[in-house]
Amino acid sequence: MKNTQGPPLAIGLFYGSSNGDTHHAALRIASLCAFAPNPWAKVTLHDVATTPLAVMSTYDYILIGASTWNTGQLQRDWENAFEAFNTIDLAGKHVALFGLGDQIGYPDTFVDALAFFADIVIERGARLAGRWRAAGYAFTQSWALADDGRFVGLVLDEVNQPVLSDARIAQWLAQLHLEWIVDK
Repeated sequence: MKNTQGPPLAIGLFYGSSNGDTHHAALRIASLCAFAPNPWAKVTLHDVATTPLAVMSTYDYILIGASTWNTGQLQRDWENAFEAFNTIDLAGKHVALFGLGDQIGYPDTFVDALAFFADIVIERGARLAGRWRAAGYAFTQSWALADDGRFVGLVLDEVNQPVLSDARIAQWLAQLHLEWIVDK
């Protein structure tokens, strides 16, 4: 992925992680952006357990990572921080989402948490990018499916399809590169 438009984008990646899977995915995303042959983005990680969401407003490009817990609930750290979205102006910001879920264990609420994030960032004025195809997953229902049949962001299943995650992340980042830089 070649950055044809100058210095790498400064991206703030905000995530919450209970068992480490979302943190690990965030590290892989940051690594792929930083160590590509032609790095197009510099990603700074922010764990929402220790970083106030107000920091989000300092970035023009934002990634949000979250897992879905139990039957469609937010991860604990996001649950504690989520209300802070109401105080953040995201007008004109570019936001992309990635989420982790268990399509076999929770097929009726697969990555539902992504829908909460999509709704709030759009409500706060952001431009949502990075929709992801639903093909290749086995689930029955998800609030994170948009009207066009794609997820509102990248979906990873570290429980049932961990071997697919690296390729999915790389493809999604290539897609974001096109949406945020090349096709401006």
